[in-house]
Amino acid sequence: MNNKQRWMGGVVLLGGGVLLAALLLKGKEEIHQTQVETQQKVQQPAKNNNSSNQAGELVQLQPLAVDVETEKRLLEEQRRAREKAVAEQEARAADFLAQQQQAEAAAARKAAEEYAAINARRNAAQESSDNIPPEMSDQAKAAAQNTAQKTDDQKKSDQQKLDAEKKLAEQKKQAEAQKQAEVQKAEQKRADELKKQKDAEAKRKGEQERQAAEKKAAEEKQRKLEAEKKAAEDKRKAEAEKKAADDKKRKAEEDAKKKADADKARDLLENGDKNWMVQVALAANQANADAVVSKLRAKGYKVTTSPTSKGIRIMVGPSKSRETADAARKKIVSDSSLNMKSAWVIDWVPLDQR
Repeated sequence: MNNKQRWMGGVVLLGGGVLLAALLLKGKEEIHQTQVETQQKVQQPAKNNNSSNQAGELVQLQPLAVDVETEKRLLEEQRRAREKAVAEQEARAADFLAQQQQAEAAAARKAAEEYAAINARRNAAQESSDNIPPEMSDQAKAAAQNTAQKTDDQKKSDQQKLDAEKKLAEQKKQAEAQKQAEVQKAEQKRADELKKQKDAEAKRKGEQERQAAEKKAAEEKQRKLEAEKKAAEDKRKAEAEKKAADDKKRKAEEDAKKKADADKARDLLENGDKNWMVQVALAANQANADAVVSKLRAKGYKVTTSPTSKGIRIMVGPSKSRETADAARKKIVSDSSLNMKSAWVIDWVPLDQR
């Protein structure tokens, strides 16, 4: 009866160890499945975030928008979307860690309960070990040792996997932080490019305005110069026309005066009773005669001209007597400003008496 009890106790102990190992493996698989699902859930936003980052990179490759304010607004919306995605990812990672800690606590609690049950069964089996055959006791001990060894190995494996998962999560977190830093750096670079573009646009616009102002000023100056030149040309033309009109008028007056003098001299010579003249010069042409006549008239002499075959005769008089004419001749000869040393008195006979 004791041998049978020992044998039954060993079987029960072996079966309990196998059941415990199965339960631990099943719990580990459930924990691993939960972790995989959680990682998939966490990685899904990360993929979305990567897609967003790729889209952001694509956006960065797009040409700069003409409207700087619109570009700034789009960048701000993208930055908010990325911050929201990162916050959601961090929240999901925190939930995952909490669930993992809860799963670990549940697994540890379940393992403790299993260990307590095993110890209870072991103690019960120990109490009845006197009735168990020695060979059954060694087998039970070996099974228990194998079960404990498997449990320790499983715990070590679980701990290693947990450490690997924590390390992977830390690496992912660092990668996300690095990616976020790169995104911020790209955004800052984009903002600097926008600022440079805006400054360049303002500088180009200012340069265009300055060139337009200089061109306008140059055109205005050119128009002013042309207006002044035209006014000067019009004034010169008006002065030339006025001078031509004055010269024409003066020439007409001189011609009229010469004609009147000639008519008067002719009248005196033909109709007057004075017959003594002082001939002062014989001019080769009318211009020379006019010059001599002007000098004599400036001195107050009465001058008469008469055309001849040898030139134009210039005479002062007439006088009623020879003595009066000779006195006039002496006065003319002694006047050095007139330079008429060859003047002489002539007996003038009117044409009708010749």
